Amino acid sequence: MKIKIKIFLGVSILLCSILVLALISTSQIYRLENDIKNILEANYNSLKYINQMQHALENDNIDFFEQNLKKQKNNITEIGEKELTENLIYSFQALSNEKNKDKVKQDIRIILNNIIKINMNSIEQKSNFAQKDARNALFWVIFTSFVCGITAIFLLIFIPNSFTKPLNVLTNSITHITNRNYKQRIEIKEKNEFLPLAEAFNTMAMKLEVYENSNIAKLLSEQKRLQTLINQLKNPIIGLDEYRKIIYINQEALQILALKNEDVLGKYAQDIAIHNDLMRNLIQDLMIPIQNYEKKSTKKTLTINLENKDLYFEKEIIDIVIFSTGENKQQDIGNFIMLNNITTFKELDTAKTNFIATVSHELKTPIASIKMSLQLLENQKVGDLNEEQNNLIQSIKEDSQRLLKITSELLNLSQVETGNIQLYLQETEPYKIVDYAVKSIEIQTQPKNITLRVHTPAGLPKVKADSDKTAWVLVNFLTNAIRYAPENSVIEVKAEKNEENKVVFSVQNQGKGIPEEYQDKIFERYFQVPTYEQKNGTGLGLAISKGFIEAQNGTIGVESKENEGSIFYFILGN
Repeated sequence: MKIKIKIFLGVSILLCSILVLALISTSQIYRLENDIKNILEANYNSLKYINQMQHALENDNIDFFEQNLKKQKNNITEIGEKELTENLIYSFQALSNEKNKDKVKQDIRIILNNIIKINMNSIEQKSNFAQKDARNALFWVIFTSFVCGITAIFLLIFIPNSFTKPLNVLTNSITHITNRNYKQRIEIKEKNEFLPLAEAFNTMAMKLEVYENSNIAKLLSEQKRLQTLINQLKNPIIGLDEYRKIIYINQEALQILALKNEDVLGKYAQDIAIHNDLMRNLIQDLMIPIQNYEKKSTKKTLTINLENKDLYFEKEIIDIVIFSTGENKQQDIGNFIMLNNITTFKELDTAKTNFIATVSHELKTPIASIKMSLQLLENQKVGDLNEEQNNLIQSIKEDSQRLLKITSELLNLSQVETGNIQLYLQETEPYKIVDYAVKSIEIQTQPKNITLRVHTPAGLPKVKADSDKTAWVLVNFLTNAIRYAPENSVIEVKAEKNEENKVVFSVQNQGKGIPEEYQDKIFERYFQVPTYEQKNGTGLGLAISKGFIEAQNGTIGVESKENEGSIFYFILGN
C-alpha cells in the first residue's frame, strides 16, 4: 500500500472517530436535556399551581383559585392526576353551594395533597431515570474517547513508522556502501513510493560491486609495483597503518633490523619492538594511545651499529592523512618511517671539525709569534719608528688580535661539536662571575658612552659551573650588547633567583631588537641577523655559548622585540 493512501486512511479514521465521539456526546446531552425539560414542564408546573391554590383557599380568594384550577386542568401528565383534578373541580363547584364550607375545604386540601404526592413521586422517578441516563452518557463518552485515543495512538505510531523504517533502511545501506560493502541490498516488500528508490539503490550497488571486482587485479598490480619501487630505494622505509601495523617494508630496513620479511609484514610494530631494540627506538614517538597521538612530522638522528661499523641515520616520521571523497573531515591512515643515511655527511662533518681544530691549534703558534714580534718592534730599544710604520704595526696588531680571537672561537667550537668540552665544575658565587665579566669589557663601553647597570642582590644561591667558560658566555653577551647598542644608552646586567632556586644571568640592551622569525636561529653556527649591519662578527659566539651552557645542564635563550632591545639570558643551578 502506498504511503499516501496510508496517510489518507489514517486521517480519515481519526476524523470518523472524532465525529462519532461528537455525535454520541451530543445525543446523550440532548437526552439529559429532555429529561430535565419533562420534569420542569410537567411536574414543576403542577406543583406550582397546587401551591397557589392552597394559598388562595386559605385566603378565600375564589377567583385566583379558579384561575390556577384551569391551568392545572390543562397540565395533567401523570396517572391518577386526571381523576383527582376532576374531583377537585367538583369540590370547588360544591364550595359555593354547600353551607358547611369547612368540610368542603378540608376535602379540597386532601385532594391537593394527593396531587402533590403524585407529582413528587413522578419527580423522584424521573430524577432516577435522569441519573441513569447521565451515567450511561458518561460511560459512552468515556468509552468513545478511549477508542478514539487508542486509534490516534495507533495512527501516530503506524504512520511515522511508514516513513522512518524505509528511511532507516536506506540510511544504513548507504553507510555500508560508504564503507565499501558493495554487496548491501535493500529489500522493501510493500509497493510504495520507496520501491523505485530501493530499486535504484540496488542497481547502483550492483554496478559498484562489478566495478570494484574489475579493479582488484589492477590494484594488486599497482601494489606490487609500489612494493618493488620501495625495495629499490637505498634508504630504509617502513610503512604503518593507522593501528601501527606494518603494511610494507623494504630490504634496507629489514637488513638494519636483522629480521626477515615474514617476521615483520602484517605484524604490529609494538609487538616486534618487544624483542627488537632498534624497532623500539624507531617507533618510540608513536608508542602512545592512538587517540592521543598528535600528528606532526619529526626528525631525529640515530646511530646504528651494522657489521661493527657505526652508521648514522636521520629518522623522519611522516604522518599520512587523506580527505575521503565528498567529505571535509581529515582521516589518518598511517605513518612513514624513513631513515636517511647521513653517515657520509657525518664523517665529513667530523673531518671538518678535526681539520678546524688542527688548523686553529697550528695557527695559534705563528699568531702568538707575530704578536711577540710586534711587541719587540714597539719597544724603543729596537729603534724608533716613524708614523707610517707605527700605523702599519697597529694594523698588523689588530689583524693578529682578530685572527687569535677567531682561532680561539674555532677551537671552542670544535670542542662543542665533538662533545669534548673540558669543564671544571665547582660551586661559585654568581656575583663573582658577573663582576669578572663586567670588568673585562668596561673599557669597551667608553667609545659609545654606554652605562653598565649591574644588579646582583644579596643571598643568591651558589651555582655549580665552570667559572671561566660561564664568564666567557657572559662576556660574549656583553660584547654583542655593546656592539649593537646605541650611543649614550644603558645596558643592564642581572643575576637573579627564579622560582626553582636557580640563578638567571641576563644582559639587556636598548638596541634594534631581533625580528621574531630569526630568534630560533640566533644560536646556530655562523648565523647572523640579515637586517643587521655586519660588524666583523664570525657568527660563532652564540653557538659556542649555547654549547658551554648546555654542557653544564643549563638553559640559554633570548627575548626580543623589534625597536625595544633584547635580553639574552642563561640559567644555571647547583
